[in-house]
Amino acid sequence: MTSPSTNPALKVSGLSHRWGTKLALDGVGFTLPAGCFCALLGPNGAGKSTLMSVLTGLIRPRPGVVEVAGTDMGRAPRRALAGIGVVFQQPTHDLDRSVAANLRYFAALQGLSRSESETRIEEALTRLGMAERAGEKVGKLNGGHRRRMEIARALIHRPGLLLLDEPTVGLDAPARAAITAYVHDLTSSGITVLWATHLVDELRDTDTMVLLHRGQVAAEGQVGRLRGGVPLADWFLSRTGALQ
Repeated sequence: MTSPSTNPALKVSGLSHRWGTKLALDGVGFTLPAGCFCALLGPNGAGKSTLMSVLTGLIRPRPGVVEVAGTDMGRAPRRALAGIGVVFQQPTHDLDRSVAANLRYFAALQGLSRSESETRIEEALTRLGMAERAGEKVGKLNGGHRRRMEIARALIHRPGLLLLDEPTVGLDAPARAAITAYVHDLTSSGITVLWATHLVDELRDTDTMVLLHRGQVAAEGQVGRLRGGVPLADWFLSRTGALQ
């Protein structure tokens, strides 16, 4: 992973973005320290996907600043993006090739040598409990294992920040629980996680949460403290009017 830094893993300041006449993000700002699991929680249409597009460099906000481990994405986008691993909501893999072949392709895009690629692929797959499936075609994997493969791929270049956009969409309950647990465990090695979701059962009381509603940060802090003894689903409904 990236070397320790005194800078926050992610600092977002004053982000705003419009899609035509619709204001999708309105002055969004928050800071994440290294090694935290932060849930970006919000109902559908809250602006989560737009924010993820900004954080992954797909769109540039005006105004707004994104800093990854102290690097301003607007001024040094390649350096900032090099510190980020991404798991998009929509799968992006070659179903006809093996798990290892998919990962080798991504490693080559990152400029890693073949020997270094093999080391990191084995490391990433082992971490996600996928080492024994390296030779299997992706098309033969179930949804949960495909997601684990995508997470492994996102970790190959050893980023300090991992972004996941609704990563459990389409998975059954056991697979959702397993993926959520795997990603929570990644923070023990210093990785910072930003997990975008609209499902409150994926959060733990010890997690950090940024509640996004109508393009603004409606609440921020530790989940257990924010809900104050109220079931999280009820708290979420009271803040957003959104049913789970």
